[in-house]
Amino acid sequence: MPQNPHSGYHWDGISRRFFEGWYYRVTLPQLQQTFAFMYSLEDPLGGQYSGGSAQILGANDEYLWRTFPDAKLFWAEGDRLALGHWRKRDLDIPPQELDPEEFTQNIQEGYQATDRLNQGFIRDPATKFYCRWQYTIQPIYGWGNANSPQQSTAGWLSRFPIFEPGWQILMAHGLATGWIDWNEQRYYFTDAPAYSEKNWGNSFPQKWFWLNCNAFTGENDLALTAGGGRRKVMWWMESVGLIGIHYQGKFYEFVPWNASIKWQVEPWGKWQMQAQNSEYEVELIGSTDRRGIPLRAPTESGLIFCCQDTMKGDLQLELRKRGGAVILQANSSVCGLEIGGQPWDESWMH
Repeated sequence: MPQNPHSGYHWDGISRRFFEGWYYRVTLPQLQQTFAFMYSLEDPLGGQYSGGSAQILGANDEYLWRTFPDAKLFWAEGDRLALGHWRKRDLDIPPQELDPEEFTQNIQEGYQATDRLNQGFIRDPATKFYCRWQYTIQPIYGWGNANSPQQSTAGWLSRFPIFEPGWQILMAHGLATGWIDWNEQRYYFTDAPAYSEKNWGNSFPQKWFWLNCNAFTGENDLALTAGGGRRKVMWWMESVGLIGIHYQGKFYEFVPWNASIKWQVEPWGKWQMQAQNSEYEVELIGSTDRRGIPLRAPTESGLIFCCQDTMKGDLQLELRKRGGAVILQANSSVCGLEIGGQPWDESWMH
């Protein structure tokens, strides 16, 4: 699979206020469980919010996180997807990518991740709750048609620093093989659905929502990422949304420059989106009766609780030729659903 745009680390080495965040997910459909790994780094040059973190939304929507206060122990490549952060180590060398076995032997706490690997260990010193993980990744879909040049999620203008924040789906669908030790419960998996994305800039959007799934009932070659948000563009704010579907080698894209997109999202519990372009139309309905778990995200005030997630959402998807035949009807009970930012005191319709 060709490398996606924006796979490398974005920091220019000068800016003080900056964050970059990475999201890796693996779903175990037979067990109805999902593990989402969220890595972030803020203000590499130092300052009030300087440092990193690793958050994990794990089995049964349980949550674990750990700070990485020393930004100097973070590393990332500028030309490809490769990053890591050490908290405790036995090596007297600069932070860098290690062979997985060498990492296990010498890094007492930390993580490393590429387009082919996700590995690490974190532990809450107060509760002793821990997670250790290591799995390899076989990418299938990036963001675009299979075996074609991959696309920027926010379009070609995203190469310029005008959107706040930047957003890129790194891998819409892949297969993960390995294991996750979730506080003495070990999960082994082979060819489990995997996903990754990233964002970067000064802070998260003012308000947003998100739906993501690549583990559908009876459909092994289907991946969906959709969402919307109020983001900063230069000196003004705008509300934008998108729906991206990879299905049987083809990419169905609904974005502001080629489609009409509408949504109705409740403060929690129900997400609805409809979109149409010149050829196709799509409808999504996400729902959950779970309470959801608060997660942290980078803001102008640092990393704080500002979003709510579940990895056990229900999803119904229908893709049609415009005004015509149904191409696809699919559903899932392990969809990722999220709202974030504020205000969420009433339904958001657009």
